[in-house]
Amino acid sequence: MKNSPTTYNRYLLLVAGLGGLLYGIDVGIIAGALPYLEATSGLNAQQLSFVVAAVLMGTVISTLFAGLLADWMGRKPLMIVSGLLFAASVPIIALAHGYQPLILGRLCQGISAGLIGVVVPLYLAECLAPEQRGRGTAMFQWLLTIGIVAAAVVGMYFSLRVEQVAKLGNPQLLFAFKDHAWRGIFWVSLPPGLVFVLGSLWVAESPRWLARRGKTEAALRALERSRLPAEARRELEAMEQNRAAERGNETRRGAEESLLRRKYVVPFLLACVILACNTATGINSIIGYNTTILIQSGLSDVEAHWGYILFTAVNALATVIGVMLVDRKGRKFLLTVGTAGIVASLLFTAFLFRRSERNRVDVARAVQAFAGQRESLSLEFTPALERAWITESGHAALAGRAAALTIIYAYGDFSASTPVLRSNHPGATAVKIDRASCVPANRVLALFSNPFGNLNRARTAPLRIEHALLTPLPSRANGWLVAISLFAFVAFFAMGPGVCVWLALSELMPTRIRSNGMSVALVINEAVSTLLAAIFLPVVGRFGYASMFFLFAGLSVVYFITVTFFLPETKGMTLEAIEQYFSATGKQAR
Repeated sequence: MKNSPTTYNRYLLLVAGLGGLLYGIDVGIIAGALPYLEATSGLNAQQLSFVVAAVLMGTVISTLFAGLLADWMGRKPLMIVSGLLFAASVPIIALAHGYQPLILGRLCQGISAGLIGVVVPLYLAECLAPEQRGRGTAMFQWLLTIGIVAAAVVGMYFSLRVEQVAKLGNPQLLFAFKDHAWRGIFWVSLPPGLVFVLGSLWVAESPRWLARRGKTEAALRALERSRLPAEARRELEAMEQNRAAERGNETRRGAEESLLRRKYVVPFLLACVILACNTATGINSIIGYNTTILIQSGLSDVEAHWGYILFTAVNALATVIGVMLVDRKGRKFLLTVGTAGIVASLLFTAFLFRRSERNRVDVARAVQAFAGQRESLSLEFTPALERAWITESGHAALAGRAAALTIIYAYGDFSASTPVLRSNHPGATAVKIDRASCVPANRVLALFSNPFGNLNRARTAPLRIEHALLTPLPSRANGWLVAISLFAFVAFFAMGPGVCVWLALSELMPTRIRSNGMSVALVINEAVSTLLAAIFLPVVGRFGYASMFFLFAGLSVVYFITVTFFLPETKGMTLEAIEQYFSATGKQAR
């Protein structure tokens, strides 16, 4: 059965949308699962941070090699491999018992996301007709945001069921169901991965990839699936002519000019700074920890999940608005307005958290006395225990107010932080403090934890409570104010950087260095994102949420200055005109 070009092009858009959906699920699924994983896994804050950051770490790895793999094995096989990796990651995570399987599964998800993020847009650009390429990119971006929404809805479903079980007043049953909840959230994400794999099996290989390898007949057949026969033949002839011209010019180009010329160096550095700043806004961390942030801002578990659903819906709607405005208002305009709004939203969120965190008290002495000479501690943070520690520490004025507790503990030179505990949380799970959760298992891990630490001494050192920070819980009204400020943050991000950054960067990079330059810039982007996700919970535990949001705001100021004063407007300019702009600027500077 032979489909018409219109039908096949719609099918390509559907497959592209499924790729975006998987990418969005990769990013968003952890937010709904994290509160239950935190409550039942026994992992400390640093380990939980690495579970969240493992996806980003996997993305860094795969982004670095995605272009090479796509050239070596082809676009279609790489799409199938990326879908299979995602499908395989789900049972690894959902059946995990321990830290290592969780990290492995999340790394697989990240590798899958990095491959999808590179190969699907690349495949669309090489397969779709010019008048449909914009629609394909929009479909990928739109379904990406829908994937984040879908992950939030799944998390909300399990949150409602957890609330029903909590009302039964059975702590053991609640613990078991929370354990089931985070595993179920990941299981639900499996079908989209399988559908993407099946969809990728039926698409044709990229005609441009086939043409570069001399498979002219196969390239023509692939083109004829999405174009009329005459159009396919004309496009194939143009491909062959361009490829012949490239081969003839490659040697001369290397001799004529250096890659250190301003027209290459300046746009490359600008691209790297913009991509690093794009993720330094904290967007991935705020998505990944969204439910936890809202719970600690004063909302209940169910309200926090509703807040996350609204957050993802705002992201999806604002993306549509950005797509509609980008060709009218231009990249520079939307990036400038977006980064200004991001800075204002992050500062407002930081001040909201600062109001409650400035009243935090350190009850480390009381907790150390409670621990005594024990080498490990299983602690259930109850209102009675909270009152006892507050009274013993001489802060009786705070008694009677529900609070959040973070314990920073150490064995020798190595320290760790517990997840944030709430004294008013019904059926809260006891937190476990032991040597295994703090002291690295080997010297390699010790090097990353504390390069100057004495690992042998830490294996026998007594438990030391460095800080036990009690923070009065904010009101429900404060929680919704934080939610609204995060809605504003994601709206400004989606309309500005979310829509414009990849388009602007592809236009900035000169043709000669585009593939390698974009790979380097993308690796920098993912490395910054991984670092921020990895330090998020430890920094929050030690210094509070306000400090983290002030950090995000400060880095976003750098973003605003860069796009306002250094980024040229590229709307309506050809790639050659943009290269000439940087060359002309260099001549004027001299």
